[in-house]
Order: sequence, then structure tokens, then C-alpha cells
Amino acid sequence: MHAVVATAAGGPEVLRHDTVDVPSPGPHDVLVRVAAAGVNFIDTYRRSGVYSIDYPSILGSEGSGVVEAVGSEVSDVAVGDHVAWSDAPSSYAELVVVPAARTLPVPGDVDLQVAAALPLQGMTAHYLATSTYPLGPGDTALVHAGAGGVGLLLTQLAAARGARVLTTVSTEEKAALSRAAGASEVVNYREMTDLTTELPARVRELTDGAGVHVVYDSVGKDTFDASLASLRRRGMLVLFGGSSGQVPPVDLQRLNAGGSLFVTRPTLGDYVATREELVLRAGELFDAVRAGTLDVRVEHTYPLAEAAEAHRALEGRRTTGKVLLVP
Repeated sequence: MHAVVATAAGGPEVLRHDTVDVPSPGPHDVLVRVAAAGVNFIDTYRRSGVYSIDYPSILGSEGSGVVEAVGSEVSDVAVGDHVAWSDAPSSYAELVVVPAARTLPVPGDVDLQVAAALPLQGMTAHYLATSTYPLGPGDTALVHAGAGGVGLLLTQLAAARGARVLTTVSTEEKAALSRAAGASEVVNYREMTDLTTELPARVRELTDGAGVHVVYDSVGKDTFDASLASLRRRGMLVLFGGSSGQVPPVDLQRLNAGGSLFVTRPTLGDYVATREELVLRAGELFDAVRAGTLDVRVEHTYPLAEAAEAHRALEGRRTTGKVLLVP
């Protein structure tokens, strides 16, 4: 079969579309023919060496497809089932082994490309809005990268829970997408010369001087200081990514000086640690898609052989919505 292999730590040029052996499922696994694989920033961290992996290594952890074989101990997943997943290594491939306990049942009326776009970013948006800081009426949230894959979904989920959503974007095209997703106010940070001072000032203008209850920050190094300064007293900064780089060590006294602030660095794995929670989050997302209340924007699809270009587009912030690889 064909797969995308990271040959060493480095830029997109280290990715190679290669022929590899077909994997064999273990007793508790299923073998899935991949319909689409999700492209996420965590893939670029693993490729570049920010997150340590062994090389050579097939990248990817998210996707959807049709089950082709099941392990001897699997009883609740069958050949022919449509499934999705968020955390199966080596998903940039034509076939992938997924632990049966980590598969997400995909309803028959949900397109498999849409299903591939939901697991990682959709469940991330879900836990951010419902668990890390459970949003509700009266809350105001600031969402960075409001037109990105998580940003568009998070904005919709937050607005559906009655929260007011402010977002940041880099272009007017992305601003229009963010507003369509439910953002009340959109800030184009490209129009600012000093994000660290100008963004918090703008946020306080929009919140009668108070600041926001929560900032959802996937950008990291470039936005962290502005995010912290945009919070109201006892506000929470949820740092769930670092597309601009990792945040340096922080003096905790800044939280005291900012108004008894909270900072958390969550990861999806801790919010889908059990099968029950995993299926619950995915089920609520699929139900929203089927009901027409959640729009999943699959904006960019690349052939599997063009994974390097997909990484360049993602890291260059040339994408909106979800990026997929199609074998």
C-alpha cells in the first residue's frame, strides 16, 4: 500500500510518498481502508521534531473509512462498518490499524469526508466549550484563529450554548467565514502593529472594559501575552496549541497581577480517556451535523501523495476549515 513517511525531523520536504507493507490488525484492532485522513498541526509538530517520534515514521492520527477486517476479539465492530478515529498512528495511508475501542461509529447518512474532519478538531472544540470552560449565556469568549478548523467549529458550539464570541483572523475572507459561524465581533490582527497591546485594548472596548471570561488560544507564542491581557478578573486562558511556536516558561506571579487568572494546557486525550466519553462527544457532534446545526467546512483536500504541500499550506496559514488527504 502507499503511505506518507517522515524520513527525518525537518520541514515538509522530509515527507515521502512511499510503498510500505499492509499492517495486520491485532486481536482487539480493526483494519480500515482510509477514505480520508485529517491533517492537523500535531502532525507538523511530529514531522518537525517538536514532538519526539522515531524516524522513519508514517504520519497522521485521524481519519475515516470502511472496516475491511476485524481482530479475533472484536465483537462490536464489523466488516463494512463506517468508522472514524482521532488517535490511530500512521493514518496517512491507504490502510490503517485502529484499536476497536477507539473507533467512532459514523452514521450512514454522514459523508465520510465530513466524518474525517470531525474527530480531532470537532471533539477538541466540544471539550473546550463544554468541559474545560463550560460556556453558557452571559459568557464572552475570545477565539484565536477563528476561521481555522477548530475555530469555526468552536465558534458554532459556543454560540449555540448562548455565549458571545469574539474571534481573531488574518484576512477579510476569513473574517466573513468567522462571522458566518456565529462570531459577534471579528478582529483582523494583521491590521495591528503591536498585538500585545492593541488586541487587549480592542477586547476591552468590546466588553465595557471588563475583558473576556475565557480565551481559547491555539496560536501560542505570538498571542499568549495578548491573550492573558484580554482576560477579566478570574478569567481563564485555555492554551490548546502552538501554531506560532511554543510558549516560553511563564512567571506565575503574572496570574496574580492580572486578576487571579487561570491558565490551562489541555489535550484531547484527557477528555476522551474512556470509551463512554469518546462516543458521547463524537455522537453529539454527528447528531449536530445530521440536524444541520453544525457546519463542517472541508475546504482543502489533497491527494495523499501531496501531503508535503498540505503541510506547507497549513503552516503558512493559507487554509480555512479542515484539510484532508485522500488516498
